Amino acid sequence: MVAEFEHVSVLLTEAVDALSIVPEGVYVDGTFGRGGHSRLILEKLGPEGRLLAIDRDQAAEDVAVTEFGRDARFRFYRGSYIEMEQCVALAAVSKVNGVLLDLGVSSPQLDDASRGFSFLKEGPLDMRMDQSSGVTAAQWLASAPEAEIADVLWTYGEEKFSRRMAKAIVERRSVEPILRTTQLATIVADANPRWEKGKHPATRAFQAIRIHINQELDQIPATLERAFGLLAKGGYLVVISFHSLEDRLVKQFMKSKSEPIKAPKGLPVPDDWSSVQGRVVKKKIRASAEELEHNARARSAVMRVLEKTV
Repeated sequence: MVAEFEHVSVLLTEAVDALSIVPEGVYVDGTFGRGGHSRLILEKLGPEGRLLAIDRDQAAEDVAVTEFGRDARFRFYRGSYIEMEQCVALAAVSKVNGVLLDLGVSSPQLDDASRGFSFLKEGPLDMRMDQSSGVTAAQWLASAPEAEIADVLWTYGEEKFSRRMAKAIVERRSVEPILRTTQLATIVADANPRWEKGKHPATRAFQAIRIHINQELDQIPATLERAFGLLAKGGYLVVISFHSLEDRLVKQFMKSKSEPIKAPKGLPVPDDWSSVQGRVVKKKIRASAEELEHNARARSAVMRVLEKTV
């Protein structure tokens, strides 16, 4: 069944343009979502081109099969983007011309109350991107030590009142199970003494718990390394992130590939030695004012582009 919730791809044209599509090329959409970027990539590919798409969400697979399943150029892989190498190997491909990663949670996942991502919608406290496996947010909150909860809220949400919130969660769960999104949102909001202007007091906490449940940040460095390794010379890695923790990892990775490593003073280095493997094409691209008018969720999006040069 195709999901009924609309998804507007962020930086759609900018991201696909950054891939510099060649008609006969092979590309990877590591975060298929609802197929916005994939659709535009396919429009630019010729008959010999190929697109490999990945997502761990069952709803994403449903869309992929329904809307793209008959296109011989398209292949979908159900799993995490960290499994990119397996996806490429199954397609009998050795190198690709471009990889696109649109990190974070998709609009349909936020809008579907049954997924448990939104503090604004009443629903079960799930938050898993792959609902077929793993621990739900409710299960984790029911047993995690107070110190662990506080650490997650601080590390992944940069929440200043992480300890107060963790204490409030543990106190409430001793009285009743925390099973619903609005239930958790109220607990967190009540424990937040200073609300940020224009931001719901549960925003950071929900972000942090979601990242922890899905191990999002843990997978990013290895995924970027694998994606870059799959690129052919002249290929492009395009990454869209939605908060500072993600963007920091992307920025550091691209810097490590595009700037020379300074050898220790006095250490002999071969004349042809160089640690530079790539070139940063786009340091930081944000959504245009026009896009923001139609899609407010694009306001935090940052896109970076790296070309492989070796």
